[in-house]
Amino acid sequence: MSKFFLDSTSQSADTTPAYVDSPNFGSDDEDNLPYPAELARNDFLAPDFDAQTYLSSLRNRHQTLEDLRSDLRQRSQLLNRELLDLVNGNYEEFLSLGGDLKGGEEKVEGVRVGLLGFQREIEAIRKAVQDRAKETAELLSEKKGLRKEIVLGRSLLEVHERLEELEEKLGIKIKEGEEDDDEEDEDDEDEDEDIPGGSSYNSAVRRLRKQSEQYLMIVFQSSKIGLSHPFLVSLQPRVEEVRKTLILDLSASLRQARSSNDRNAVLGFSQVFGILEAQNDALKVLKGG
Repeated sequence: MSKFFLDSTSQSADTTPAYVDSPNFGSDDEDNLPYPAELARNDFLAPDFDAQTYLSSLRNRHQTLEDLRSDLRQRSQLLNRELLDLVNGNYEEFLSLGGDLKGGEEKVEGVRVGLLGFQREIEAIRKAVQDRAKETAELLSEKKGLRKEIVLGRSLLEVHERLEELEEKLGIKIKEGEEDDDEEDEDDEDEDEDIPGGSSYNSAVRRLRKQSEQYLMIVFQSSKIGLSHPFLVSLQPRVEEVRKTLILDLSASLRQARSSNDRNAVLGFSQVFGILEAQNDALKVLKGG
């Protein structure tokens, strides 16, 4: 090892060099000179260890650069040996672990077979759920279609009932055993609706207006359903017959009102013609047609 260099003039009370004191300090024997202490191992284990910072802290060791390099080189070799011993030890433990696991293939195979069986069960359950979902969707679609058919059937039945009712009121279709009763009802209705001192045609105007509105309701419901529906196509001749009957009744009533020179009645019947969009028929009657 190189000789130790001591600069007594550079020491102060705040800096104390790291060395081993000798009782014969100052003698000519080199063996009695103080040597720097060994580098502490814990210094290298610090989490925030920095080589440059650590080397700058060794300025008071009073040691040559070559000696410091030699110490660090020895420390590095020691650490390499320890690391090699650690790796060899762990590798031997790893090999022994492999030997301990030898013969566990049967257990692994058992686990694999169990997992495959579990996977097949999951797939079967998933397929069953998918089939049930598809079946449910089909049933819901069928239910929705049936609901639409029910609504359509009710609408068609309502149109048919309204048409029959209007046909009975217009005398196109009369139920058996109810002819006399209907005539009595109409007579009573006319007597109830006549206003004292008013036009004698008031009841006829109100009756024909109501029947025309019922006719328009039948037409509206039919167009809402779709006039191309086979059932409505079969009813179309009867609907046209109702319209013709209404126009004939209106024409006859308008002629009577015109002959009686009852302006209010003429105006009332003309308005009913407008409801049916048959103004041309009203003009023919008024012109004496």
